[in-house]
Amino acid sequence: MKKSLLLLAPTLALGAAALAMPGAASAADGTSYQAQLNALNKSSASGNLMLSLNGSQATITQNVSGLAATFGGNPYPHVQHIHIGAKGECPTTAADGNGDGVISTTEGAPSYGAIGATLSKSGDASPAAGLTLTVAPTGASYNYSRIITLDSKTVASLKGGTAVVVVHGLDPETLSQEAQDAKSDLVPALPLAATSPALCGTLVASQMGSMPGGGVSTGGGGTSGVENQAVLGFGGALLAAGLGAGALAMRRRTASES
Repeated sequence: MKKSLLLLAPTLALGAAALAMPGAASAADGTSYQAQLNALNKSSASGNLMLSLNGSQATITQNVSGLAATFGGNPYPHVQHIHIGAKGECPTTAADGNGDGVISTTEGAPSYGAIGATLSKSGDASPAAGLTLTVAPTGASYNYSRIITLDSKTVASLKGGTAVVVVHGLDPETLSQEAQDAKSDLVPALPLAATSPALCGTLVASQMGSMPGGGVSTGGGGTSGVENQAVLGFGGALLAAGLGAGALAMRRRTASES
């Protein structure tokens, strides 16, 4: 019996030492964050996102379902971001200032803030890529997995509890006629539905190191058909105009709200 205890003692000591090591428990150090994504604007969607932070490197896994599937015969591109610098919360229906039944992106901004990072499938992950539809996850449901670099403001917002994940893109058929006829508050060449939020969730410190039920596959909905997309089926000319205007508008908005 004494021999068994002597053999067990080093194991217990190693375990205690591991727990005492800096960074051994990422959740305790606040380096793991999770957002439960809830529907906005009656989108009927849901999802969750896990973010593991190592310095400025964020490893992100996400899954969503119930979003608008298609627009103009193409897979619907859902631009998504980490918003920062505001209240760190999702807007309520009280944010619908003009009473059209839709909380637009700018109406929700006082709650969740400006774009800190774009959750794109590839390439640029900065605010400048906020409306780049060709690298947005697509379709009604998708799994997303990517490592991106966050700037200092986004890291500070994340650690301060004011970082919010927002997924955009509504089904126009679910909106009032007034909202269906309205133009996007970000890119007038697009309909209001295209850029309005469909899912929202605040990133909070998590005790889990990975997505519940395991990780998700890489790709964020795949790229099939993306290369041939117009802006939500509105034609190649609008794609070029929309992306150029969208990037400019987002940069201006980010600068003004920083």
